[in-house]
Amino acid sequence: MPRKNDILNKLIIQDLPIKGKRVFIRVDFNVPIDDNLVITDDRRIRSTIPTINYAIDEGAKVILASHLGRPKGKIDPRYSLSPVARRLQRLLNKEVIFAPDCIGSQVESMVSKMKDGDVMLLENLRYHIEEEKNESSFAKALSKLADYFVNDAFGASHRAHASIVGIPKFLPSAAGFLMKKEIEYLKGSVEDPIRPFVAILGGSKVSGKIGVLGNLVDKVDKVIVGGGMAFTFIKALDYEIGDSLVEPDMIDLAKGIMDNLKKKGVKFYLPVDCVIAQEIAAGSETKIVTSQEIPKGWKALDIGPASVKLFSEAIQNAKTIIWNGPMGVFEIDAFSRGTTAVANAVADAYAMTIVGGGDTDYAVHKAGVSDAITFISTGGGASLQLLEGKELPGISALSDRK
Repeated sequence: MPRKNDILNKLIIQDLPIKGKRVFIRVDFNVPIDDNLVITDDRRIRSTIPTINYAIDEGAKVILASHLGRPKGKIDPRYSLSPVARRLQRLLNKEVIFAPDCIGSQVESMVSKMKDGDVMLLENLRYHIEEEKNESSFAKALSKLADYFVNDAFGASHRAHASIVGIPKFLPSAAGFLMKKEIEYLKGSVEDPIRPFVAILGGSKVSGKIGVLGNLVDKVDKVIVGGGMAFTFIKALDYEIGDSLVEPDMIDLAKGIMDNLKKKGVKFYLPVDCVIAQEIAAGSETKIVTSQEIPKGWKALDIGPASVKLFSEAIQNAKTIIWNGPMGVFEIDAFSRGTTAVANAVADAYAMTIVGGGDTDYAVHKAGVSDAITFISTGGGASLQLLEGKELPGISALSDRK
């Protein structure tokens, strides 16, 4: 755990006198659900259980709210939270009342009948277009259901939506345990790292990670860049990258980043070899070539074995590691070896290891090493924004600690 304990500077749920009170907890239950309406990954639900259980144990009336998918302000059975209510009921081992809507007289009546320790899950917030538009009237209608507001939806807290930033204008508000944990790890590790501190960045585009690189340049000892974004840097070094992904308008910026890292004495690692193919498809013919010699008509889709060795050795002596973004098109087995190998190297390091959400979260679970990672964030976009050094709207909106 990072050494700074006061990094949030906001009230947390333990600061609120919730016994016998109605507590509106914004959670992020935006989980993958298949065509048969079966939840295929419930980690986001499980991650909020400590906050929910605390509220139950305190004798609060617990009202949970979340979005699911993008129903665009319309009622769509594919995006109902009903399957989530059933899964949550099993995880809590107690009844979860499921409300047919998130606002209105029927929901208010259901809330008024709740007993201390009861749990209710409201229907999808995004069935109302006002949620994403952050309309004050919608936030006020939600706030009528409760006495206190708790935000435990870290993965949605980079969005200025009504249930994230609107409700705190009407109710005393605090962070849940998951939110506190996310901030302590993602912010605390950057502000007060145990060294050597290594940042691993992957994914497709430099533009998506440029803010992170800018914020970390004065804080890290090593930066490892893989994935599609690496080839904008390799192109900036005037090497032939074939038909690999490149952002032409980012090339000058990539040169500037490399110059800045060099001036600061930060060690910078790019792939030295890669797995190439002509098509991004299972069954495509593949070759391993150096990163300087990718032929025209071929795309680099994963890091190669020499890059794996280089990156693994760079990671070996780290004491803090932050990893965000895969090393290649890891969804296809032929291009997944680099990401899997880096996942294993991170898991084997004697370090505090923090994995950003989204694809990287999926990658470490696919590699089977999730239990060896110190902390896996539940938020992709939110974790990136925090690593950029930006405040999240959902955190800023909460009541300050006095």
